Amino acid sequence: MNYIEIKCRVQPVESGSEILTALLGDMGCDSFMDWEEGLLAYIPEADFSEEALRGIQLPETAGITWSYSLQRIQDKDWNAEWESHYEPVWVDGICHIRAPFHLPAKEAAYDLLIEPKMSFGTAHHETTAQMISYLLEEDCQGKSVLDMGSGTGVLAILAAMRGASELTAIDNDEWAYRNMLENCRLNHTENILCIWGDAHSIPDTAFDVVLANINRNILLQDMAEYVKHLKANGTLLISGFYEGEDLVLLRGKAEGLGLAFASHRTRNRWVAARFTNGKH
Repeated sequence: MNYIEIKCRVQPVESGSEILTALLGDMGCDSFMDWEEGLLAYIPEADFSEEALRGIQLPETAGITWSYSLQRIQDKDWNAEWESHYEPVWVDGICHIRAPFHLPAKEAAYDLLIEPKMSFGTAHHETTAQMISYLLEEDCQGKSVLDMGSGTGVLAILAAMRGASELTAIDNDEWAYRNMLENCRLNHTENILCIWGDAHSIPDTAFDVVLANINRNILLQDMAEYVKHLKANGTLLISGFYEGEDLVLLRGKAEGLGLAFASHRTRNRWVAARFTNGKH
């Protein structure tokens, strides 16, 4: 299969590349690499639309400028390319996320093995790191946890390590689903129920904690389903959106469904937020 390489020159490089990664991922790009002037993104030639690329809208308040050039390239071993750039990640000094080819960190309270196969959720991105940080503060002992848009399964795996007793992880991408199964085996957390599906695939039960690290539109679309499956006094943790208008919209949606806003945190304009369900 041939690919199109989208070579993006971005200013500012770091924050601009993060935002473009999310937008290009929505467009169908399935692998990314950093370079000194911005970002390299790759999409199967059959899925590429330059019209869609030109239609990408960056947040007006972000102050980002970018340009692109295109190149048609032959297929390659994308996993090997990505692994060569993959480094372990520490979150809050206690949670260590690494690939099988890295050495374990004996000093870590939680040492997670994540096989890097392009699924979202390695903690390199601000949204995943902030969700992990929230989850490290959450009481998971004996709790039931639902992880929506689970990607690699990293959040569900961490919840299992922190004592959650019933865990369900759902992703609508088959590649992510298979990667999640592999990561559950690597971390000996096979008690996680992994589902290839979407919000309509949530089991008919209620959860103490619901995690959703997706994007603004899906969060707005599916939040009612999350709340329907959230226990009284349960916690909803969400991320995958920006500060400003996104947070205002999502907070309004959550409060309209009866949730109480507890807190939010921001890193490079990416936001994670915590809500609680006070309904009895």
